[in-house]
Amino acid sequence: MAAIHHEPYEIYDERFRRSVKVDEPIERVWTGGRWTEGPVYVPAFRSLIWSDIPNDRRLRWDELTGEVGDIRSGLGCYTNGSTLDRIGRVVSCEHGTRSVTRIEHDGSVTTLASHFNGRRFNSPNDVVVKSDGSIWFTDPAYGIESDYEGFRSEPELDGEHTYRIAPDTDAITQVTSDFACPNGLAFSLDERTLYIADSGGTRYASGQHHIRTFSVTVAGGLAGGEVFATCNDGFFDGFRLDTEGRIWTSARDGIHCFDPDGTLLGKILVPEEVSNLCFGGPKNNRLFITASTSVYTVLLPTTGHSTT
Repeated sequence: MAAIHHEPYEIYDERFRRSVKVDEPIERVWTGGRWTEGPVYVPAFRSLIWSDIPNDRRLRWDELTGEVGDIRSGLGCYTNGSTLDRIGRVVSCEHGTRSVTRIEHDGSVTTLASHFNGRRFNSPNDVVVKSDGSIWFTDPAYGIESDYEGFRSEPELDGEHTYRIAPDTDAITQVTSDFACPNGLAFSLDERTLYIADSGGTRYASGQHHIRTFSVTVAGGLAGGEVFATCNDGFFDGFRLDTEGRIWTSARDGIHCFDPDGTLLGKILVPEEVSNLCFGGPKNNRLFITASTSVYTVLLPTTGHSTT
């Protein structure tokens, strides 16, 4: 159907009207970055943490005061995607160190993964933690292709893949092998399906700009890989699910919302190209959006799916 416009919302399916308030404005809570990424909301501190990758900064916005401050900047980490594990620790992908790390409750940092079969990862990009404690992350080469978002280096691995860290042994296994640039990822509500974005079209003539779906096997592997949705404006990057299983994903023109059946329900238009998003706030119904130089937020009548 043709889009119905309620600036800044576009409605393609009437089901989207139950997911947004068309008179609710989008607010910009911070600006001044070069490429903002990796938003994660920490309920214990009513705060949003995100990265400004090219400036090697990690920042924190206090929801109660509106104040913004540095938390881990200038360390050569060039942090990208982040999430919370099941006990509230921040797990992050770092381009600079080419690793997946975790900030412990005492503030110390633990490296969870830096090599596979003795070779350094490319530049871990996004990460999700399953309820069994396993950690899944994507590893495209964005952070090593130049010095802009990391340190220019030659890749040591045979491609750009997705990996799983076992919860009991910390053993790392490769779970995909046919992506150009695996990017954002998230589990379905029942964790039987893993969605993974391929943004290969940003670097390769093959032009991938879609999200694929995989069935999670009992052994912790993946099967299938059908295309779930193709981006009609730019490329999908980071995304999250709400409690109804809808996928809220970044794109060039804003946030695209898909029903679990693959229907594009609608869009939230954002003034800058969107990189990532997360749900947060006391009711987990506040959508936080990292978009190019800024961070935006909008209150929804929809609750984000919590993984903690």
